[in-house]
Amino acid sequence: MMQHYCTAFDSAYLLKGIALYESMLRHTQSFHLYVIAFDSDCYRILRLLNYSHMTVISLSEFESDDLLQVKESRSAAEYFWTCTPFTIAYCLDHFALESCTYLDADIYFFSDPGILIREIPETSSVLITEHRYTPCYDQTAVSGKYCVQFMTFRNNTDGRTVLRWWQDRCLEWCYARSEDGKFGDQKYLDHWPDLFKGVHELRHIGGGVAPWNVQQYRFIMGEKKTVFIQEGSQDMLSPLVFYHFHRLRFLSRGFADLGSYRLSSRVKLFIYQPYLRHLEEIRARVLEKDLLPSAGKQKFSPAAYWQFFRTLLRNFRNIVPVRTL
Repeated sequence: MMQHYCTAFDSAYLLKGIALYESMLRHTQSFHLYVIAFDSDCYRILRLLNYSHMTVISLSEFESDDLLQVKESRSAAEYFWTCTPFTIAYCLDHFALESCTYLDADIYFFSDPGILIREIPETSSVLITEHRYTPCYDQTAVSGKYCVQFMTFRNNTDGRTVLRWWQDRCLEWCYARSEDGKFGDQKYLDHWPDLFKGVHELRHIGGGVAPWNVQQYRFIMGEKKTVFIQEGSQDMLSPLVFYHFHRLRFLSRGFADLGSYRLSSRVKLFIYQPYLRHLEEIRARVLEKDLLPSAGKQKFSPAAYWQFFRTLLRNFRNIVPVRTL
């Protein structure tokens, strides 16, 4: 069955967005990804690459009058979050989809994502994923129980009721601060299981693995480089479906910052290594075609070197050389 997905990113996230698409392509052909390109470089490059399972939508095509009215009052990140429910609604409406799954651009698939969508009961119309925080990293009070990273909406009355409510709330308030039980576009999700019928919480532990919860799991490399995940003392192994590479960034001098969370050597080897190598392969391909905007090219300057060493001192355990990880 064909599955429809949507995401949104700009040229700063271009390599990660391409990696997302190519990771899906490795595990299934039965998908189509709709991308809202948040700047002209991103739109131009994706159109030139002409991926067969991707439709690229420019920001001018996507933006509605309601969004434009609030745009100037919000930062770039806040406006992006405001647009999230509208991204899903745009795709459902303009492409007459039966359902659509939103993806953050910095997630990456290690297995067929369809297994997660097939978990949704016939009686449910919305799929949401928990953060599943490791206790020492629990940010539920501020960031919410659920994560806007992988969420499905069916194009029916129940699904659209939840989506319209979310659109309205994000237009009213969507800021990068905690206020009156709100935070960005995300903490609104905490209310959905109580407010609406047909909201399903993902059960598969291989979906939603991220730096804030990876400490709870054991990882095993199986045949054909399939990564399996084991929770606590349980015997059952589940395939790792996707990982959320939150706050991963490239530094100067060929190093990457994996973030401040505690990551085991297996996590770095089984999860981060293939992702970083894939990003480097994509960078090389795009550079060879001379398509990459300045935002995606590594620049070396005194300021960049200083930032590199400051980051190294602060977070030396998770600063890794990309080519030898």
